[in-house]
Amino acid sequence: LIRHGVLPDPYYGTNEKQVQWVEDENWDFKKSFTVTADQLKYDEAVIFFEGLDTHADVFLNGARILQTNNMFTGHKIPVKNVLVEGENRLYIRFYSPIQRMMPARATFGYDYPAGNDHREEKLSIYNRKAPYHFGWDWGIRMVQMGIWKPVSVLFFDDARIDDYYVKQVSVNAQQARIDNQIEIISVAEQPVHATLSVAYRTKESEPGKAEKKVTLRKGKNIVSLPLEITAPRLWMPAHWGEQHLYDFTAQVLVGDSVVAEKTVRTGLRSIRHITKEDAHGSSFYFEVNGIPLFAKGSNYIPGEILTTQQDSAYYTKIFDHIEGAHMNMVRVWGGGIYENEAFYQEADERGILVWQDFIFGCTPYPSDDAFLASVKEEAVYNIKRLRNHASLAYWCGNNEVLEGLHYWGWDKQYPKAVMDAWFKGYDKTFREMIPALVKEYDGTRDYTHGSPDVANWGRPHLFNRGDVHDWGLWYGELPFEAMAGRLPRFASEFGFQSFPEMKTIRTFAEPDQWSLESEVMKVHQKASTGNALIKKYMDMYYHEPKSFEDFVYVGLVMQGNGMEESVEAMRRGRPYCMGALYWQINDSWPVVSWSSIDYYDNWKAQHYRMRDVFAPLALGIAFKEDTLQFYTMSDHLEDRNNLLLTVQLIDFTTGKQREIKGKVHAMANTSNIVMTLAASSLLNESDKANKMIHAFLGDSRGNVISSKDYFFYWPNKLNLPETKIDTKVHYADGEYTIILSSCRLAKDVFVEIPVQGARFSDNFINLLPGEKRTIVIRSPRLKAADRTPVTVKHIRETY
Repeated sequence: LIRHGVLPDPYYGTNEKQVQWVEDENWDFKKSFTVTADQLKYDEAVIFFEGLDTHADVFLNGARILQTNNMFTGHKIPVKNVLVEGENRLYIRFYSPIQRMMPARATFGYDYPAGNDHREEKLSIYNRKAPYHFGWDWGIRMVQMGIWKPVSVLFFDDARIDDYYVKQVSVNAQQARIDNQIEIISVAEQPVHATLSVAYRTKESEPGKAEKKVTLRKGKNIVSLPLEITAPRLWMPAHWGEQHLYDFTAQVLVGDSVVAEKTVRTGLRSIRHITKEDAHGSSFYFEVNGIPLFAKGSNYIPGEILTTQQDSAYYTKIFDHIEGAHMNMVRVWGGGIYENEAFYQEADERGILVWQDFIFGCTPYPSDDAFLASVKEEAVYNIKRLRNHASLAYWCGNNEVLEGLHYWGWDKQYPKAVMDAWFKGYDKTFREMIPALVKEYDGTRDYTHGSPDVANWGRPHLFNRGDVHDWGLWYGELPFEAMAGRLPRFASEFGFQSFPEMKTIRTFAEPDQWSLESEVMKVHQKASTGNALIKKYMDMYYHEPKSFEDFVYVGLVMQGNGMEESVEAMRRGRPYCMGALYWQINDSWPVVSWSSIDYYDNWKAQHYRMRDVFAPLALGIAFKEDTLQFYTMSDHLEDRNNLLLTVQLIDFTTGKQREIKGKVHAMANTSNIVMTLAASSLLNESDKANKMIHAFLGDSRGNVISSKDYFFYWPNKLNLPETKIDTKVHYADGEYTIILSSCRLAKDVFVEIPVQGARFSDNFINLLPGEKRTIVIRSPRLKAADRTPVTVKHIRETY
């Protein structure tokens, strides 16, 4: 509809309001395809719908072959007797998920507290459909319907392998015990004597093979073929080693003929979720191949409101961003979708662990028999679809449903009988049915009923166990520096908002709308207190910006530096704290949000800061009373010896005043203090507004491994000098090189170019007095002849 001009660009201005009528209509999809006489000679034909969104009747050549009510479930339908030679007509009637579910709402007699559903009638909870389609506190409402995944027709004789699970019973460096569980559909009327063969290999290893004789009967046959691999090549997370992937190929042979074949690619590894009572409470972390892992990463939301717009190129790009920030884990959040195969394949190949929510979030759900039957089908389908991925680390029942039941005041809005029913339904769904299905169809991964499992951000006395969604920063309006004093065992959500940069704002707002309270800006800010809260924090830490453009820039800097402070405190706090998954990495439309990358793939300041603080070996600084503590925070599995830590005292105007050097030892896979200095030995109290600490860690060859700048105050209490940045640009096709220098400190220097998605080698940097820094910008849209304008600004210029 958008491509044909029936709908306006929903992202521009206030156009969101003009596309809402679509959700109340039914929509018909029609397709003709040709089947040959040779294809009809096969014993069986199956049409495979990988994803229909959501309520649909499906007709093939006039015969109804399928009714659907769940976006997340695929369907394989035998159609041998329905197909005809020549033209075949497929017709799908999609029903409005709004009108379809109105009777369900009437049956209950009240609306569920689905606050993120942006319509008065809260109908999202009755639909097994992506919750974010109905709106969220970062998302536009676009309740779409249609064919969102491929449709194919499969022809076969004798048998087909319908599913193949390479179940990793136990894996270590000495041996991997595998149970190959293979689901074979036979169409022969009589039993068939066959051979089941499984071959396996990596790119680097010699092939192996196992086989057994089997008897196949008509219909579904589940066959188990165990095997053992000696000294397997283990799959390791990012920064720990290689991501070795094995190809396992199962074949069904009748005589010497291969009648069915299926290949699964997976990595051999062990992943355990560890919760142990300890002196502080209870631990919460992941152990991979027997080694404790500090989880560094983010929450991921679908990258498009229009789900069909995510292609394989998108997944490559988002994992470039994940990898570029040195992450090792990503959480697929429960308000979105179970992601496409390409997502998990990228994670497998790059060593990124996946925390997978089932798709429930932020509201109670029905628990009647019909609803749970649909959920069961959905859960089984997606467990089986995803279970072979080496990256898949953890199953989680939902996002914040129990949190809401306990703490969001619903007991003040609904009768006790309703609340009791919701708690009972919660247990039935998330503590009984789904974990039983995970055990039956996966059996190798840990599961938790929901996230957070125990702790709540308003109750920090619970931070000593479980995972935490700590919204004390932002919704609780706590200062950034408070985060170091409330460390969780594992932070699975926390974040801070910013606007996207101006080149993205220009795509949806004209200059007359460049103000916090303009109609367009309010449409592109879905959090209830969002813009006002950004301003409130800015008033705490920065001088008032001179313009809206400056406000946007300062907000980006504030988000980046504030989130870096929070994440670094968590990483320094290892092993008490063992994970930092911030909210959120990406956007699904151009919007003000908590993301570290905007919709057009521009890295915000936060993503650069996450890249620094998540580095495999990073330098951290804590200041307590008069003591400066210098940390190494290492993911390396071996100690790093003979490193040189250099600490410089920098005057904002005159440059380096003092320098202290010391040999340090970075312990493997932990965080430790490697140097302490008394601040009073370096500077007076009055100097803290005029001076900073610049520290860097180098190896024996003089290469800088990590650097860190520490300011004693936020910018509104610093005496930042006025300065002019000298900028030189070297133009080449696909790459601009920017050389920056300043005689005085230029804080948080932002280099901007009007090209969406350009990649910068660095940005939002501190340019020290007399220092020369080079930033390289890459994009295929950069042409030397165009001399695309480059602009540079720093914090002191904004007030």
